[in-house]
Amino acid sequence: MKKEVNPQETNRAFAFEMWLNAPMPMVTLVKTMNVNRLVKHSRKSGMKLNMLLCWCVGKAAIQTQELYLLPENGKLYRYDSIAVNVVVKNKKGGINSCDVPFSEDIQQFNRDYIERTEQVARECKSIFIDGYMIVGTSAMIQTELDCVVNQYTDKFLNPMVMWGKYRKGWFKNTLPISFQFHHVQMDGGQGAQYLETLQQTINQM
Repeated sequence: MKKEVNPQETNRAFAFEMWLNAPMPMVTLVKTMNVNRLVKHSRKSGMKLNMLLCWCVGKAAIQTQELYLLPENGKLYRYDSIAVNVVVKNKKGGINSCDVPFSEDIQQFNRDYIERTEQVARECKSIFIDGYMIVGTSAMIQTELDCVVNQYTDKFLNPMVMWGKYRKGWFKNTLPISFQFHHVQMDGGQGAQYLETLQQTINQM
């Protein structure tokens, strides 16, 4: 569920005034992550690496209070739940979107992730859920990428976490991850802290 809030009663009051009507209010940060624990957990558990990373994205998000706020149509809203959006390749070769409600229970999130993404791929229809703060993800695992910058559109102001294929090393597997967010939602320092929280979450797998 989402609720309109008075920006002046939040810690985003100054940012709301400064950046709400900026022509390019999106900020992109990139951090190279150590994904050793993630890769090992995927191999040991049989769970998809992409699902595990999406779970980590959601787990880090629920620890970041700014990610519960989002500007929309000139107003500021606070959400009480978070979902992770996944881009799914469908059976026709196209793509669709799939919202997966976040659960701290990784087994439950895994079941929802598999059920929903398989349905989207099979039916070639996107699944959206209302009332959730959506954290978008996009995995382009066909090649290794140094950075991803998403398109800016006023139809989608939600944060996006994006990555390519992870890099295999002798002692460490790494993955550059791009995090794009609206400046009203958070400042650069808070965005950097989110990426640090994401790395800590991965380390705890």
